[in-house]
Amino acid sequence: MVRLSVVIPCYKVEQYLKRCLDSLLDQAFDGLELVCVNDGSPDDCLGILRDYQSRYPDTIVVIDQENQGVWKARRAGIAAAAGEYIGFIDPDDYVLPGYAERLYSTAVSNGADIACCGFDRIDADTGKKYSTEMVSFPYDSFNIKTEPGLMLEVNAAIWNKIFRADVIKGMRDLETVPRALDDMVFAHLMYMNAEKIAFAGESLIHYMVRRDSIIKTTDETRIPSLYKAMCELRDLWTEECPDLLRYLDGAAFLHLGISLMHQISGGGRAKLKKAYKENKAYLDKEFPGWRKNPYITWSFVHKNRGANRKVHTVRVIYRMGLAVPFHLVYTRMINRLGVDVKW
Repeated sequence: MVRLSVVIPCYKVEQYLKRCLDSLLDQAFDGLELVCVNDGSPDDCLGILRDYQSRYPDTIVVIDQENQGVWKARRAGIAAAAGEYIGFIDPDDYVLPGYAERLYSTAVSNGADIACCGFDRIDADTGKKYSTEMVSFPYDSFNIKTEPGLMLEVNAAIWNKIFRADVIKGMRDLETVPRALDDMVFAHLMYMNAEKIAFAGESLIHYMVRRDSIIKTTDETRIPSLYKAMCELRDLWTEECPDLLRYLDGAAFLHLGISLMHQISGGGRAKLKKAYKENKAYLDKEFPGWRKNPYITWSFVHKNRGANRKVHTVRVIYRMGLAVPFHLVYTRMINRLGVDVKW
């Protein structure tokens, strides 16, 4: 029986792929399946995958498709996965010993739909550790439906989580594939079907950061697809989980108002001021609950052991009219100190 399937989308990653696959194959865990999707990669990814598949035919599944992007590559992997739980790893990252067993046992022992682990942000060139994240959460587990505000404290990546198969295989899709923050949007499609999330409480993944991407500047041409996809996501949440829309308003502020604007800030003051004005107008129209959101108040932070403290602090900065200088100063600090801390 396959207990855990890990989906690995592959495109132009031949120099990292073997390290990723070896780290997963070294797991002391019975019932692991690796679903590798070669997304029309022009390098030797397919050759590497076929070689590993010939040596580990009972573990590795290879899907070879024309280039369609990581969104569709992941969906192809989900469709092929046979595991009780399904996770994702990007092939330029790698997992640590105990990754599979710890995440799987956390999910099963808590009866959780999602299990989440911590990760280290590592400089890809020097091996320097920038930060360790998601190892300390205010609660060991919680119910997303009854305590949705706590999800704002959970990072929006999908590669440090595993999902119950029936939750993820039943996820809806969007007509518009976002060209920015696609991980976040993808995760929120899965959150719609989930109830309980549990935390492993230790770092099990090395997330590799290339120095030239510490400040990831988003191309402004990618933003319209993100805004459109978020509107489609809001419509699905309105239809299927209307009681959680206040959470979605808070998430829109966190990921669009803060994270997206942080990425835009790498392009300088003029671009940021224009994008910020458009962003605030978009949030006010499509996610108006962000302004008086109950999940990013000080009372919520105090009641829930410090959860959402950072997003609450930034909302105060926004209310003071200091959003643009805040992002510019924060970006300058990251460039100067060489850190990599995400919101």
